[in-house]
Amino acid sequence: MNALFLAVIAFLVFLCGYLIYGRLLERLFRVDPKRKTPAHSMYDGRDYVPAKHWMVLFGHHFASIAGAGPILGPVIAVVIWGWGPAVLWIFFGSIFIGGVHDFAALMISIRERGRSVANIAQSTLGSRSKLIFGVFLWLTLVLVIAVFAASAAKTLQTTPSVVIPTFGLLLVALFVGLMTYKWNVNLLLSSLLGIVMLFCLIFLGYLLPIQATFTFWLLCLFGYAFLASVLPVNILLQPRDYLASFVLFFGLLFGYVGLFITRPQIHAPFFISWDSASGSLWPMMFVIIACGAISGFHSLVASGTTAKQLGSERDARRIGYGAMLAEGLLAILAVLAVTAGLYWKGGPEGLVYPELMKGGNWIKTFGTGYGEIVKPIFHTFGMLLGITMLKTFIMTTLDSATRIARYLGEELFGDTLGIGFFKNRYFNTAVIIGFALWLSLGSWQSIWPVFGAANQLVAALTLFVLTTWLLSKSQHIKYSLYPALFMLLTTLGALFLQISQFMKGRQYMLTCIAAVLVLLALFMVIEVMKVVTRYVRGGSGVR
Repeated sequence: MNALFLAVIAFLVFLCGYLIYGRLLERLFRVDPKRKTPAHSMYDGRDYVPAKHWMVLFGHHFASIAGAGPILGPVIAVVIWGWGPAVLWIFFGSIFIGGVHDFAALMISIRERGRSVANIAQSTLGSRSKLIFGVFLWLTLVLVIAVFAASAAKTLQTTPSVVIPTFGLLLVALFVGLMTYKWNVNLLLSSLLGIVMLFCLIFLGYLLPIQATFTFWLLCLFGYAFLASVLPVNILLQPRDYLASFVLFFGLLFGYVGLFITRPQIHAPFFISWDSASGSLWPMMFVIIACGAISGFHSLVASGTTAKQLGSERDARRIGYGAMLAEGLLAILAVLAVTAGLYWKGGPEGLVYPELMKGGNWIKTFGTGYGEIVKPIFHTFGMLLGITMLKTFIMTTLDSATRIARYLGEELFGDTLGIGFFKNRYFNTAVIIGFALWLSLGSWQSIWPVFGAANQLVAALTLFVLTTWLLSKSQHIKYSLYPALFMLLTTLGALFLQISQFMKGRQYMLTCIAAVLVLLALFMVIEVMKVVTRYVRGGSGVR
């Protein structure tokens, strides 16, 4: 099959999903542009700040949710099961599960004064559920920060040409933030200046690679994460993610333009087998391809930073639902980069997909395939652009996760448990950074086997919280309940398989982590069933 044909099909599928299913969700939540959002009603100049324009917030939101997952997940899954199952899951998952999850999390947070999903769980499931769910989310975020900081540090160590654009972007973002919010410079002008400086940094990084140790880069990244958490959101985090989004958008645009120019054939098989050394297609593929179809982390972004910056409910579908579909397009591009940009067998040395994947060199595999697709445009710079794009995704996840973890820490430990120190944003952030740093300096790679399952479990539990919230408002719950049940069964299936593998390999720490996740899921399901039963017995019914 020609890769361009699949790219066109993907665009049309996501466009139909946005126009048809997205509008259905708008009606379900009764979107009202006249209703004041928390960014206005609770404005504080630090966290609750309406974005200058919806595109600025879209850039922040998309850059935050689109971590390495929508690229690396498909790259890993396709070589195991084939590109056909991966593409189908990205299509249906993004439109009917992930998009619903993200949009609903954003909307209920807006309706609940910008509170996090964990805090909203208290209103629908009770204080005990809120506490357990919230602590789990906080710990999951610490794992996210540790893993992404470590992987980013590893990339800086092994690819020194991305150092200057990575850290130079921070200064450019501060400059753009000051121009836009302090000096009232026109948004278009400040954006253009920021973009020009950003691409100059990419070229400069190619000319002046900087080398340092893994530990040094790790400390630098955690220093940045600390600043991104405590500074006003419109000074660093928002403009940095806004500018980073242009790297991502240009990467997407030129990737698809490259497909149009080269029109390569897909070399990888459509389907390989149901069973593999990594487990069966269901449930393991649905866990490995996480962010490209659905990700629990998205709900933390939507109800953590995005809900506090949304200026009008009119823009909720564009940001909450549209960004998820854009991430689906990114996942499809990742599939095409490795299946059409690379060869399955018998190709030139260094361009054979399964060979590149040996040893877990996923980032280089994607960068190489992407570089081949955009070679007519960027020549030898294509691979660098692909790796820079992936590196930018990782950084945006790192800064957003740290700030969201601070929010959760304030809610849980400061407000709920009454530990006064956690109400101080500097102390709160220092605890998060210290814990994540400790994990990063240890055997952080051991987190990866259960990382996807933990992320998808957060998504399933979030969908259950959304379901109980809709039930309390006498709204239809089928749009969130059915995806919640599917994700719960999928995640539990994956965890049980992993527990069996860990026990055989005597990996007792990972066995314990997976077992705790299973127990958490069962506890939350029991609490949800109590709520549903109470509404049914009360005569409200379930629709």
